[in-house]
Amino acid sequence: MMKGFYNLTSGMLSQTRRLDVVANNITNISTAGYKTEMYTDRTFDEVMVSRIGNKIKSPYETFETYQSHILAPDHLYTDFTQSYFEETNLPLDFGINGEGFFAIQMADESIAYTRAGSFTLDNEGYLCLSELGRVLDRDGNPIQLPTDYIKADSQGNLFDMSDGYLGTLGIFRFEDNGTLERNAYGLFTGENAEVNEEAEVLHKWVERSNVDMVREMVGMMSTQRALQSAAQMSKIYDEVIQRAVNDIGRLQ
Repeated sequence: MMKGFYNLTSGMLSQTRRLDVVANNITNISTAGYKTEMYTDRTFDEVMVSRIGNKIKSPYETFETYQSHILAPDHLYTDFTQSYFEETNLPLDFGINGEGFFAIQMADESIAYTRAGSFTLDNEGYLCLSELGRVLDRDGNPIQLPTDYIKADSQGNLFDMSDGYLGTLGIFRFEDNGTLERNAYGLFTGENAEVNEEAEVLHKWVERSNVDMVREMVGMMSTQRALQSAAQMSKIYDEVIQRAVNDIGRLQ
């Protein structure tokens, strides 16, 4: 009985985490360049085997003979699939058609990466991602512009209205996007970024989020049903345990 109670409780915690991820995806459906997150879980036994291996040597006790349905968090995946582009006609909006990220120098001098290309100019004239950091060029230097009246080509080269060269947007890629981690600001951090010269830069366009609203709504409803069912069963277990304790007390 207690085993079933623990299984249900772990299931409730897992469904709550999944619901939080779905809610975050839906919240960011209008955020430019946002990439969908997907939560997965596994049984506690599977997590332990994947981390330390099956080291039990006794012929009477192995992971294969003992089964636990207690759930544990497995991984939070990010779907880096490219979304559609929306024309904004704003001179400091850019999209990346192809693989790659814009590089942003954060306030603490660290470098983060994003697909969101809705930029502005800060007080010193540097191209920046609003309230987060300055946009870097291919050499890793902040881009300073004398004006927001600019032109850009498909390689990310920036020019003033007299065709004077102002700088080049840095588009960086990674060997494996799965190694990237999302920071507290929704940007990605990672090592060994390299310039991607093959990506096409779209001026006055931005990439929208790749959140599939229908899929997220279906996931939210199924998760809520599973959470409610687990909560009801957990309540029944609690009542049965409480009754068993009271009955044992009367017998004594």
